[in-house]
Amino acid sequence: GLPYSMKQAGFPLGVLLLFGVAYITDYSIILLIKGGNLSSTSTYQELVRKTYGLTGYLILSTLQFLYPFIAMISYNIITGDTLTKVFQRIPGVGPDNILGDRHFIILFTTIIFTLPISLYRDIAKLGKVSLISLILTIVILVIVMVRTVTFSPQVPKSENSWIFAKSSAVQAIGVMSFAFICHHNSFLIYGSLEEPTLKNWSRITHVSVSLAVIISVAFATCGYMTFAEYTEGDIFENYCRDDNFATFGRFCYGVTVILTFPLECFVTREVIGNVFFHGNLSTIFHIFVTVIIVVVATAISLVYDCLGIVLELNGVLSATPLVFIIPTACYLRLSEERWSHSDNILSCLLLAVGVLVMTVGLVLTIWHPQECSHGKEMFYCVPSNVSFHNSTLPP
Repeated sequence: GLPYSMKQAGFPLGVLLLFGVAYITDYSIILLIKGGNLSSTSTYQELVRKTYGLTGYLILSTLQFLYPFIAMISYNIITGDTLTKVFQRIPGVGPDNILGDRHFIILFTTIIFTLPISLYRDIAKLGKVSLISLILTIVILVIVMVRTVTFSPQVPKSENSWIFAKSSAVQAIGVMSFAFICHHNSFLIYGSLEEPTLKNWSRITHVSVSLAVIISVAFATCGYMTFAEYTEGDIFENYCRDDNFATFGRFCYGVTVILTFPLECFVTREVIGNVFFHGNLSTIFHIFVTVIIVVVATAISLVYDCLGIVLELNGVLSATPLVFIIPTACYLRLSEERWSHSDNILSCLLLAVGVLVMTVGLVLTIWHPQECSHGKEMFYCVPSNVSFHNSTLPP
């Protein structure tokens, strides 16, 4: 969704916002653990409950459940979009074949892969899975970069493609927040460290976010430079179906989201366990809750398939408060530093920005939803259409 966020914000402003969201992510993740240390708590929910009582705890629990749950829906949408096109490159497999049916692909990958992996109880077991996802992400980035050089000339551009800023920039921040957020599982990962200290956590956070922003800027830039104003919410919807190089990218992309899905399921299950089972799920309830979460997420993804709007809504409704608002609000309540201290000033600023982005972004997403052309072959994939379109573009 990052190239799509460039389309929303305007390319130059989009790149600047991407760096800004990365910095805020880095800062607020560390601030979150600082708050945990100040309050002697070991989970996000405990931190908010100790700081803002039951009301804050329930609000956070709702957001902490919604973000990964909606992310799971988006991952299923991506799986259905990408792997159907991969299988259609197999001789004899067409759109009418069962392997070309997104509903079948989503159900198949859920039953065979995502549900069994989601049933693990120990998040540390997903370490190797996460490494595979990271490697595949690099492969996908290389494919997108190569296609920027080889395919971009085939896609017509206009002067409006490069304007500095657009009115939907706030919605773009929501998509970027969706891409960077990891606050909902930060305490889980912090607790899995061999030496869970603030120094180690800060170092890991700086390295992780730095790597993430480098990959994200490269991906967003190359994706948008290739497709400009035609960029879809799912970048692989933009490539032609007969593009074998992009098809390999789709395959890597599909595998990546399948392997990422269980991590989000861990978080949703933990939230339910903490709220309804006092943090202790028996084996039977562990299996039951996991199956219910996966089944409901899968059912929604089977009936709704517009990724861009899903990313926007999850960004402004869940990611923005989890990144901007709650960590800073907790730290401000717990901090013993004077108000003129830099951490307090920056926290106040981020809190105000978060409220603004969440409010304006939600209004714009509802009033001006982005168009979704899911599953359609793009016009520039037909040479005659490209020639005609080029002839009608202003000089």
